[in-house]
Amino acid sequence: MTMFRIGEAGELLGVSVDTVRRWVDAGRLPAGRDEHGHRVIDGVDLAAFVQAQAGEPEDRAEESSARNRLRGIVTAVVKDTVMAQVDIQAGPFRLVSLMSREAVDELGLEVGSVAVAVIKSTNVMVEKSTVTAASRGRNSS
Repeated sequence: MTMFRIGEAGELLGVSVDTVRRWVDAGRLPAGRDEHGHRVIDGVDLAAFVQAQAGEPEDRAEESSARNRLRGIVTAVVKDTVMAQVDIQAGPFRLVSLMSREAVDELGLEVGSVAVAVIKSTNVMVEKSTVTAASRGRNSS
C-alpha cells in the first residue's frame, strides 16, 4: 500500500499543502497518521479523490472519441508564417502543441486564453517513477 504525506499529495495534485490540509480537515479526503505522527493519505484514497474531482470540461464544442481533455491557460504563443507553438499550463502540467498558424488565429488563442488540450494518440508511454513516496521524506505535514 502506497502512502503519501500531505506535501507529496499536494505536489501530485498541483495544489498547495494548505489546500490538501483543508480537504483532509473538512473530511473530503481521508487521512491517517504514520508511525512518526505525520498525516498520510492512502494512494487508493488519493486516486479515488482525484477521479471524483475530475469532470468533463463544460465547453465541449462537439462530440469526440478523444477522452483525454486537459483544461488550462495559454502561457505562450509563438507564430511564424506557417506554424505556431502554443504552450498551455493545465494544473501542474505544461503542454506544448504545434499547429498551423491559421488554426491559432481562427481559435483566437493568445496568452491568457482558456483552452482545452484534447489528446488523441495511438501510442502513449507510461513510466513508473523511481522515487517512492516513502523515500522522498522532504515534504512533511
